[in-house]
Amino acid sequence: MLKTAVIGASGFTGKELVKILSAHPSAEVSYASARVDEPVLFSGMFPEYRGEIDILCENLDKEKAAQKADVIFLALPHKVSFETAPFFIREGKIVIDLSADYRLKDLGIYEKFYGSGHKDKENLDKFVYGLPEFFREKIRTAKFVANPGCYSTVSLLAVLPLVKHGLLSEPEVIIDAKSGVSGAGKKAKTEPLFSFANTAGNFWAYKPFFHQHTPEIEQGIFDVCGREVKVRFCPQVLPIERGIFISVYAYLCKKLTLKDLQSLYLEYYQKEPFVRVLDSIPQIKQAVNTNFCDLGFGLSDDGKVAAVFGAIDNLIKGAAGQAVQNMNIVCGLEETAGLL
Repeated sequence: MLKTAVIGASGFTGKELVKILSAHPSAEVSYASARVDEPVLFSGMFPEYRGEIDILCENLDKEKAAQKADVIFLALPHKVSFETAPFFIREGKIVIDLSADYRLKDLGIYEKFYGSGHKDKENLDKFVYGLPEFFREKIRTAKFVANPGCYSTVSLLAVLPLVKHGLLSEPEVIIDAKSGVSGAGKKAKTEPLFSFANTAGNFWAYKPFFHQHTPEIEQGIFDVCGREVKVRFCPQVLPIERGIFISVYAYLCKKLTLKDLQSLYLEYYQKEPFVRVLDSIPQIKQAVNTNFCDLGFGLSDDGKVAAVFGAIDNLIKGAAGQAVQNMNIVCGLEETAGLL
């Protein structure tokens, strides 16, 4: 069994990682850390797993984690991972980071969107961006993977075929994105804005045109297609626990039919185990609790404006599930192991 460590097991994505890895046919959680007053069972933090997942969680001991695990999952906040990852890199471990600390390659952009300078410039270029559908071969030979952001995952899967096929009339797309409250992280749920009293029956936008996933999406488009595309990205909070739904709007350089659009995406994703190209509009309920990205389409009357709709579970395909998918690829396991 492949031995793994989950650093940050008490957060939303850390909890999902422990859950997925505990049921994985070829991996196990051999070490888990969380900010706790004293060591506690995972099932003590999450009673729904009593008698099912009883791994002990303790404050991080990096030496112990390195001794017990071959693969280190960093489910830590932004600006914390780059203080922890270097130790495990020096120890020769496989590191899969779920924060944003190793995604953006431009240090100036990182500082602009995350509010501080990068503290591990030495290792930044060693990380491969972990979107398997477009970077699988690089991931296969990597030891360090920067797991994509949740919005970035579904946005890139939705927009890349259009850009790669040269179908945009202008180098610009609009992405209207909606996420459940877990997308803001566990800490946010203790704030009044994200309390049940405020989110129930409510709906609002945040960080319009300045969300940190905007430059990540633009970087991904350039890395895959070699073209600069301006992304107009506006996220919003839905009064649900989990799930993301996006609508991508793009002006086309030639007239298409809905069948043309669907055929194009089927061509790109026919061999991808976790992308489902639909002949209908996807729904969040059909994607949550899975590692799938569902894609559907709309088209203006004149066939010149395309709408690509995408739905994922922000905690699975948008975080923990994709991280395990990346582990499977790096370690030569069946890519779908533990995820179906």
